[in-house]
Amino acid sequence: MLRIVFLVIVLLHGLIHLMGFVKEWKLAPVSQLSGQTLIPLSAAGAKIAGAFWLLACLGFLWAGVAFLLKKESWWVIAALAVLVSQLLIILYWPDAKAGTVANIIVLLGLLPAYGDWSFDRMVRQEVQTLLSQSAKTEATPVTREMLAGLPHCVQNWLTQSGVVGKPKAVTVHLKQKGLMRTKPDGPWMPGEAEQYFNTEHPGFIWTIRLHMPPGLPVAGRDKYAGGKGNMLIKAFSLVPIVNGKGDKIDQGTMLRYLGEIVWFPSAALSPYISWENVDSTSAKATMEYKGMKASGIFTFDAEGNFTSMNAERYMGSGDGATLEKWHIPASEWRVMNGVRIPVKGEVVWKLKDGDFSYYKWEITNVNWLFL
Repeated sequence: MLRIVFLVIVLLHGLIHLMGFVKEWKLAPVSQLSGQTLIPLSAAGAKIAGAFWLLACLGFLWAGVAFLLKKESWWVIAALAVLVSQLLIILYWPDAKAGTVANIIVLLGLLPAYGDWSFDRMVRQEVQTLLSQSAKTEATPVTREMLAGLPHCVQNWLTQSGVVGKPKAVTVHLKQKGLMRTKPDGPWMPGEAEQYFNTEHPGFIWTIRLHMPPGLPVAGRDKYAGGKGNMLIKAFSLVPIVNGKGDKIDQGTMLRYLGEIVWFPSAALSPYISWENVDSTSAKATMEYKGMKASGIFTFDAEGNFTSMNAERYMGSGDGATLEKWHIPASEWRVMNGVRIPVKGEVVWKLKDGDFSYYKWEITNVNWLFL
């Protein structure tokens, strides 16, 4: 509904600019306009101004059509139209000053679109940097000999997942849909997420779009690269709400990377990950990279399916962060691109006051990019 109202405002505002063109080109009488300007215009100058009124009209109409068709560039066209329009309004202030209100409405409407464009541009650059770190060489196939020395349950997981005989995944792209909430009794917010991984130089870029009550659009980006983490959340993709950094965020994002290798199991053989046996169904994975270490307990069923990961992860950032039990259970598995992986699960803080499930995820697409 709001999109329709905004579209009507843009189109009507654009059409109103035709009055200035008609007036200055003397195509028809326009009694609503006196023709007064803050700076006196010659006959030729008035015609030039009239041409700019037409240009602004066409700009708003073009922007409106692009907005209707959901073209990413609509905000650029609208911004240029607002600029031309407001300069004309200032020039014709006695008659046209009311148009400033419409320009402000259009400007407020295009700011979120600019935010989305700016946010997406930042993410694209980060993804390009992350993926470009991998050497352009043929990936090594996983052999049974590579599994020797690993805990039996880890060997069984890798064998049953189907990675043996396939090249190691170097870069990975996946898509998710999920539900997220910010507090135990808070409402679930649906969202769609996209994620890129590099296993050679361990890191990921994860983005999600949500609508927080009462309908506030929010863009989130979680990042782990070069051993450093950063959680960024922006309202309207523009105004920072959270920008978490520091050692505790680094530890948390490292653990997240470690837990998510179950979506590309060959990464379990990476040199920065070591395994030790816990019991017949569990093994402890320890990741060491860039001077930091983090560990988690992976549990598997008899069929070799990953069923859960447990670790101690910092909740929050800075001085207020606390080390809490972090639990990732999986509930459904499927073969994707020839590899069996968990495709449904959740992420849970196991707090003293009770469990806080804050994200329910479902993998919808995975591509292992073997470079």
